[in-house]
Amino acid sequence: MTQKQNLFNRRQFLAASGLTATSGLSASLYAAGTEQEDISKIGKTPHTRFAVNVEMWWKKLPFIDRIRKTASLGFPAVEFWPYKNKNIDEIAQVSQSLNVEIAQFTAWGFTPGMNDPKNHKAFVNTIRESCQVAKKLKCRKMTVVGGNDQPGMTQEQMHENIITALKLAAPIAEDANVMMILEPMNIRVNHKGHCLYGSEAPIRICKEVNSSHVKINWDLYHMQITEGDLCRHMKEGFDAGQIGYLQLADNPGRNEPGTGEIYYNRVLKEAFDIGYKDYVGLECTPIGDEIVAAKRVAAADVW
Repeated sequence: MTQKQNLFNRRQFLAASGLTATSGLSASLYAAGTEQEDISKIGKTPHTRFAVNVEMWWKKLPFIDRIRKTASLGFPAVEFWPYKNKNIDEIAQVSQSLNVEIAQFTAWGFTPGMNDPKNHKAFVNTIRESCQVAKKLKCRKMTVVGGNDQPGMTQEQMHENIITALKLAAPIAEDANVMMILEPMNIRVNHKGHCLYGSEAPIRICKEVNSSHVKINWDLYHMQITEGDLCRHMKEGFDAGQIGYLQLADNPGRNEPGTGEIYYNRVLKEAFDIGYKDYVGLECTPIGDEIVAAKRVAAADVW
């Protein structure tokens, strides 16, 4: 099938579903149309297993109800940001009762940066605690962030400090069988002043750490803004053995697939074809109604 035919088929699917990136229909009209349809299978996509980011979907609902909403649409997993100040026991109980997996959560965020040696002891202690949280949640992966720029340090020095921190914590992750996934950001739009972006530097860092439990949280939204050429770069990262997890959002806007410039049908097919079979995190804000967003996600898994 040619790319032109593939694009035509995608448009046919979107049209049949009542979904287009430029549709002016209101969310209420979409919601009204869902009353007579079975929405419980939207997230049961044939190729890609999606994990809904419940920090960005259903923001007005209590946190635990967002997991229930995810299950009601048939998605197999959720992801979330920092575990601190969350009721981990309740999250574990509800997610496991609904058979919704916790794909990953954030163990270490932007500040304090692990790119500063003075924070390494705290980083190691937090990873030790995070591994216990992951065990309770039956979660296999957790995100760690390099940190924002440190005054007086070069980027090379900050990256070396990240390597040192990850080497210190890697044995803990290995013993717990929980993968730390290092997330590079973008500094053009969302995270100006962050020290780690693009694919080249995190690949080098993870190779240097040389642990089966230290890989990259390969966020396709950040990669598109930073370097583009998504399919080739993703294949290079996968062939190097350094992709631990994928996330997505369309660009611009950081909304669901089908609302921006990225042809996610092709990108997700590439991920599938190169052998990535784990969850893809939906770290995107629905542009309107979540059911419409879920349908757009499902449409991106058609090829």
